[in-house]
Amino acid sequence: MNQQKRLAMSRWRRKMHVRSKARLQQDRPRLSIYRSNKYIYAQIIDDFSSKTLCSASSKEKDLSSLKSGGNKEAAAAVGKLLGARAQEAGVTQVAFDRREYKYHGRVAALADAAREAGLKF
Repeated sequence: MNQQKRLAMSRWRRKMHVRSKARLQQDRPRLSIYRSNKYIYAQIIDDFSSKTLCSASSKEKDLSSLKSGGNKEAAAAVGKLLGARAQEAGVTQVAFDRREYKYHGRVAALADAAREAGLKF
């Protein structure tokens, strides 16, 4: 197996492991994130009704004042916005689904800002 396939397989295994743990917490919706080089996206999903309860991204017009959508400051702004929208939707506890990303940098900044905004995980 070449290096690219091995890396992709390892990411897929890590993502499935994290997601299965998040889905085991049946009483909580799942906070799922996606990061690209340019932007960061986050959404709160209820897996049992297959609905997105609220979402936020660094692409939105509310966050257009940011210099870049792909850095830690943008991730923190997305976390605060998502936390506020979750409070409006009545969501207080979530299961954090970081996918295959390490809990470091932009992922940690988003999670910390969401916690400060009132989400518990």
